[in-house]
Amino acid sequence: MPSVNDGIMVILSSPSGAGKTTLVNLISKQDNFKISISHTTREPRQGEIPDKDYYFVNDQEFKRLINNQEFIEYAKVFNNYYGTTRTPIINNLNKGKNIIFDIDWQGADQIKNKKLDYKLITFFILPPSKEILFDRLSNRDMKDKLIAEERMQQFDRDVLHWINYDYVVINDDLEKCYLKIKNLINAEINNGSKDYDIDYIRSHVEKLTS
Repeated sequence: MPSVNDGIMVILSSPSGAGKTTLVNLISKQDNFKISISHTTREPRQGEIPDKDYYFVNDQEFKRLINNQEFIEYAKVFNNYYGTTRTPIINNLNKGKNIIFDIDWQGADQIKNKKLDYKLITFFILPPSKEILFDRLSNRDMKDKLIAEERMQQFDRDVLHWINYDYVVINDDLEKCYLKIKNLINAEINNGSKDYDIDYIRSHVEKLTS
């Protein structure tokens, strides 16, 4: 049975290219924070290390894990499966470790709906503009611009889910964005005051979707 000494769960989601993974890596450097490592069926990107960045598996192995109900969440994103196995997450939380999830809105919804007995804080990361997002996607190690354009089409659908998160943070400056998230996490843990302007966020979302 979870206790006050258990760790907390922190979810970061975003449209592709908004900087979520970089922010997750920064947050993980804080004391007592650990990144949840996902399973995926996609091919490794340049520089990714198997069993450190992801557990890379084939479709057959992923479906076996689904059938055995081993995932706390999973989703199919851009024709590839991503999922988080339950046992290591619960074990680490029970040891007092804070777990950071780098997952999309589908996975975030699944974890929230499970109503686990651990504190959960959710963040949705947005780019400063669609133009900047397209530039970021185009500068990735991608085969062609068509992939970036596909991600931009998905952006219009993904951004609609911002309303389901505790906090939305705009990544217009990486260091400031990281500090904003860090301060909000600390305020949640310590029941402190929160510097958060929902009206500004709502206005920014309207600009992105207009």
